[in-house]
Amino acid sequence: METLFDDGKDAGALRTIGEVSEALGIKTHVLRYWEQQFPMLEPLKRSGGRRYYRPDDVALVQRIDRLVNREGYTLKGARAALAAAPAPASPGSVGEPGPADGQKIELDPAILSGLKAVRARLAEALTN
Repeated sequence: METLFDDGKDAGALRTIGEVSEALGIKTHVLRYWEQQFPMLEPLKRSGGRRYYRPDDVALVQRIDRLVNREGYTLKGARAALAAAPAPASPGSVGEPGPADGQKIELDPAILSGLKAVRARLAEALTN
């Protein structure tokens, strides 16, 4: 998160929609539309309707952006993919420790091929 925002704020600070838009290169109207399309994306709204994105919200926007704009998912497909996959734990959250930043996770080839097959079936089901 710190590499996205170069404004001197703490990594866990709340961000405005403008700050998130600028850091991720996603227009504000797209972020507002995604809030309607992805029910799990719920930034805090204060008086006057001003949005404040938490670090988890920013991470979710990054995942949505990756799925839709880089991997070619439809919005419906991205919603299904996000619903099927557990959200990554945020730093400082309770639970199993994850890999360190930049550390790769090696999956068993049999598990990896099974995941690819499930993804292909899901993509096929969503297009039909």
